[in-house]
Amino acid sequence: MKGEVTGAAEGVRKGAYVVSEAKGSEQGIIIATGSEVALSVKAQTLLEKENIFVRVVSLPSWDRFAKQSQDYKDKVLPPDLTKRVGVEMAASFGWHQFVGPEGKLVTIDHFGASAKGNKVVAENGFTPEHIAETMKELLNK
Repeated sequence: MKGEVTGAAEGVRKGAYVVSEAKGSEQGIIIATGSEVALSVKAQTLLEKENIFVRVVSLPSWDRFAKQSQDYKDKVLPPDLTKRVGVEMAASFGWHQFVGPEGKLVTIDHFGASAKGNKVVAENGFTPEHIAETMKELLNK
């Protein structure tokens, strides 16, 4: 979607949209939703400092995104960008369809953590630093 800006309202209606384009030659995609989008944009900034350029996509509705044209879906999640990190403060169920076989997920597939919110969030990898490291691991494969 180089040079194209999709407003958040229109993007939400379509189920997914590019929140932040890569500032250089794209190497991957971070896909998130809700509060995880802000963490992903911060991870994008950390990666840029190391000359690693990724786009950030918000994917608030799988159903709405599935109803879009293949052209739109390919603009948001280009098939040639296979290095993808999905970020969701919930279970990984269903996210593999978006990150693909080369992707990684930052999700929670267990139950029962108890502590202050910020501590639980950080201990489960929901920090810009961990998201950036996950992308770097993918790119170094």
